[in-house]
Amino acid sequence: MDLIIIGLAAGVASALTLFSGFGLGTVLMPVFALFFPAPLAVAATAVVHFANNLFKFGLMFGQADWRVVARFGVPAALAAFIGASLLTWFDRLPPWVEYQLAGAAHEITAVKAVIGLLIMIFAGLELSPRVQALAIPARYLPLGGALSGFFGGLSGNQGALRSAFLIRLGLSKDAFVATGVVSAVIVDASRLLVYGTGFLADYFTQSRELLPVAVGASCAFAGAVLGKRLLQKVTLRTVQRIVAGMLLLVGAGLVTGLI
Repeated sequence: MDLIIIGLAAGVASALTLFSGFGLGTVLMPVFALFFPAPLAVAATAVVHFANNLFKFGLMFGQADWRVVARFGVPAALAAFIGASLLTWFDRLPPWVEYQLAGAAHEITAVKAVIGLLIMIFAGLELSPRVQALAIPARYLPLGGALSGFFGGLSGNQGALRSAFLIRLGLSKDAFVATGVVSAVIVDASRLLVYGTGFLADYFTQSRELLPVAVGASCAFAGAVLGKRLLQKVTLRTVQRIVAGMLLLVGAGLVTGLI
């Protein structure tokens, strides 16, 4: 039953990206955080995100602007290592606060607080029309790559920053999408390398914990691929607000230790 619930939740989260305007990682990671430890939720989301973008990479890599990829993607890859390493460090810190509520034990940890806070911040950023319309001058492209990569490695949130820095480059629609996909693949590959040699190594010996992760990741990937084949992405403002509200609740739950 747990596997069915996780699979359905992951599939629904992937489908919501078609109507909410939020990126796959932004919606999926908080859903995984309801079922798995926070670092494992970030890593599971990274696997889905990487697989989804790798599929698109195979179709669109020839349309990417590789000069932009070099200026944006190289700093992003280096910063993703730093962000992912910082996540593994936060995961090793002892709990800040432990308390009892309604007969259940809860704890506030550094990794939960950081990830929860970033979920709330990036949910607000992606919901804001002003931020969505933000276009940063091309001279700041390496800085944009570094910021996108760092937060991608730390929490998986990278799409909003990446778009803000790429949108003013005068790329065609296909080149813009393809360049973003290539950059996302680079960041995901970098952070998965760190996760795999860090906290994920501990979970590899716990097959019972990894099975739900695999089921959730598979359902989320299937939902994302199927949805993109059947529908064009349409942002419905009401759905967007509901999803944003849920993201804020999950983020607050992580920060306070309730999740």
